[in-house]
Amino acid sequence: MERNVFFGGLGPLGRLSRAAGSALLLALLAACSVEPPYHRPDVAAPAAFKEAPALPASEAGTWKPAQPADDAHRGEWWTVFGDTTLDSLEQQAADANQNLKAAAARVQEARAVTRAARSQWFPSIDAGFSPTRERLAPVTLEEPQNANVPTQTVWTAQATVSYEADLFGRVSSNVNAATADAQQSEALFRSVQLALQADVAQNYFQLRELDTEVQLYRKTVSLREDTLKLVERRFKEGDISELDVAQARNELSTARADAVGVARTRAASEHGLAILLGKAPANFTFPETPLDPVTVRIPAGLPSALLERRPDIAAAERAMAAANARVGLAKSAFFPKLDITGAAGFESATLGDLFMWSSRTFLLGPLSGTALTLPIFDGGRRKADLAQARGKYDEDVAQYRQQVLVAFREVEDNLSDLRLLDDQMHSQSDAVNASERASHLSDVQYQEGQVSYLNVIDAQRSVLDSELQASRLQGVQAVSTVNLIRALGGGWGDVQVGDAKTQDAAKVSSAAPASASAVAAATVAAVEQKGTTNR
Repeated sequence: MERNVFFGGLGPLGRLSRAAGSALLLALLAACSVEPPYHRPDVAAPAAFKEAPALPASEAGTWKPAQPADDAHRGEWWTVFGDTTLDSLEQQAADANQNLKAAAARVQEARAVTRAARSQWFPSIDAGFSPTRERLAPVTLEEPQNANVPTQTVWTAQATVSYEADLFGRVSSNVNAATADAQQSEALFRSVQLALQADVAQNYFQLRELDTEVQLYRKTVSLREDTLKLVERRFKEGDISELDVAQARNELSTARADAVGVARTRAASEHGLAILLGKAPANFTFPETPLDPVTVRIPAGLPSALLERRPDIAAAERAMAAANARVGLAKSAFFPKLDITGAAGFESATLGDLFMWSSRTFLLGPLSGTALTLPIFDGGRRKADLAQARGKYDEDVAQYRQQVLVAFREVEDNLSDLRLLDDQMHSQSDAVNASERASHLSDVQYQEGQVSYLNVIDAQRSVLDSELQASRLQGVQAVSTVNLIRALGGGWGDVQVGDAKTQDAAKVSSAAPASASAVAAATVAAVEQKGTTNR
């Protein structure tokens, strides 16, 4: 005979229907996320950079909304300078710089936090085995108050399952916040990487500019040594007074002292480059290499594209997304929280009977406390948390827009620097030629006795000053070129780079864009592998 077992007035089909209804209700509640929809705030991007050279209409491009592409592969942008030494230094920095390794570690830390947050989507399962020594109260066993209840040992072996239902998007909002934090860490890693690459290039060009100054002072010292010999010979012949000899010696000593000052600055710059490469200054020596003029010209592109490439802008945008998710997390605290717990196993008074089928036991419900928690009163704490989360979001929005403005300013500054430096360097070249001509004429006239030695001194000083200024302008031009690349986000993709003399097009970074996770993961993994081989 077939028999149905009823529980609480319901048959099997009724219990199944109730379970299905409960599951459906939980699913609907989980879908009712209170997290605000996230929209990237608009920024006022100009159609073109004011300081960029005017382009024909066919090449100027058109304004378009920015689509984040900070994860796109930049390529080895420094190869545009065509300097194998710089290429080697950049590789050394990527392999050993400690700040880059620290940024890679922060990415791994953020990714671990994200994995921990995602684990809340799944139940937690634990297994345990323990003996318990206990004595129950007579009332618990429905015995008289004076009944003698012996102390007993209870052996327990059970598995426990606990799960927090994702009501009102509580868990999802936490996952979204952690994911955005991880993406921000990846963007900050790329920002550190770009800053390192730019710092290496700038320090390299500054060091070479100092080498040019060292060369100029060496030539000046040699010239003034020859001049001193000439003046001393004329003094011995009685053509001039001892005053000219003293002045010549003073100029020579001054040039030597200035040369030592440049050498001191160069030594400090060399030490700084060593630190960028992850080396002790004692283990790094840079050979003297005077600077050659940098002739490459960097295309500025569209301002809207700048918002796609800058990793610091991407980091600011991801911070907004994380703050928006935390607003939802703060809102979910106003709604009920459901913790589901279940346990099943065996319980026995003797160890030998523990795993017998008759010793099985189960528990469905909270081990302690309540399963469904409804917040009622907390003195305004939840309201304060929500206000704090909203304030943080508003702060991040303002910081994002400010970061965009700073990016526009940095590009405009470097574009104007490079544009005006061309005119300044041209005028300075004329000044060098004029000062050299004046120095030659003063030397001739001094030897003929037509002018005093003060004219020679002034002319020589003018030559040195004009040559030093020309050398420094070349250094500033190289550094400004690197600064423009950094301000543009470190790469050009399919945009072409021109040469100041030939205007030949040369593609700098032809690698295809990769996904954010692929590029960041590959770069971070490479840095970590080199930094943890001896761990």
